[in-house]
Amino acid sequence: MRKLYSLLFAMMAIVATAQQAYYNGINFNLRGIALKQELAQLITATHTKTLSYSDVWGALKVTDLDPTNSSRVVLIYGYNPSSFGDDAYYNGVNNNGGNNGQWNREHTFAKSLGNPNLGKAGPGADAHHLRASDVNRNTSRGNLKFADGSGNSHNVGNGWYPGDEWKGDVARMMMYMYLRYGDQCIPTRVGIGSTDNTPDDMIDLFLRWNAEDPVSQLEIQRNEYLGDRSNRYAQGNRNPFIDNPYLATLIWGGPAAQDLWNLSNVDYTVKSNEIKVATQGSSILVQSAKALIQTVSIYSSNGQLNKVFNNASNQQNIEIKNNPKGVYFLKIEGDKIDETKKVVIK
Repeated sequence: MRKLYSLLFAMMAIVATAQQAYYNGINFNLRGIALKQELAQLITATHTKTLSYSDVWGALKVTDLDPTNSSRVVLIYGYNPSSFGDDAYYNGVNNNGGNNGQWNREHTFAKSLGNPNLGKAGPGADAHHLRASDVNRNTSRGNLKFADGSGNSHNVGNGWYPGDEWKGDVARMMMYMYLRYGDQCIPTRVGIGSTDNTPDDMIDLFLRWNAEDPVSQLEIQRNEYLGDRSNRYAQGNRNPFIDNPYLATLIWGGPAAQDLWNLSNVDYTVKSNEIKVATQGSSILVQSAKALIQTVSIYSSNGQLNKVFNNASNQQNIEIKNNPKGVYFLKIEGDKIDETKKVVIK
């Protein structure tokens, strides 16, 4: 987003107390899937008001207002501040609808890419991922998956690049949708990228965009409004990755994103490649090349804790037997170890 730093820092200072209160009870010493699960439970439990699709019009007329001019909204994917065409950056706050030259409600997580379809209620009316967009620009994107690119928004092969100014916004909205709606909003269904280096279905593209494009003033404005239950169109929950993009780094790895809470000062010196995980039949094998492993917690693919192995005998090579077929996430903890690994028992 446009970098209005002086206004951004002032707003960040004002909202810090609200953020702290919202995240009371979250253990930020957790990493990987365990932290993801805590945040998912929080944003679901605090989602106390479900907006109708009609309500979203009213919400966007507040959340997407230009922070410097309340007579107009800012249009996602737009880039030309002096245009009234499909590349327009602004449009009049009340010029909403479905006609040429108007703005409408863009599902950044396209409805048809959900499994099942997001529809126009529940996830389909979640204002955390609905944005004001030029009608024709919205049509150009359609239901294309997000793809890598550079410059302004445009088609990239069979995908859609949201633009240099919007890619971080998109990444953080997709991360929110994944936490809030789980398997219905898997990142691989809405973006093109590898999952090889993440513990679940997060894609490297969104992690990189989250790091490359810092949080904007508009994102903060949207998050503050939607999280404040006293507001007419507030849902009551927040997008954690707008409050601190570094949370994505703690959960999924990838390039270090903006750390607004200084969480990166925790020293975890054991590198990921020093923890080896493999399977053999129904057994899971865990090995640490250097530091001592203390516990291995095994979670199912939906985040349910199945079992905990306590390494009381201080073994370097650990075998955890009799695991049914399926996908598991291991949280491995010990002396300067806090790792999350994915394994598949076939």
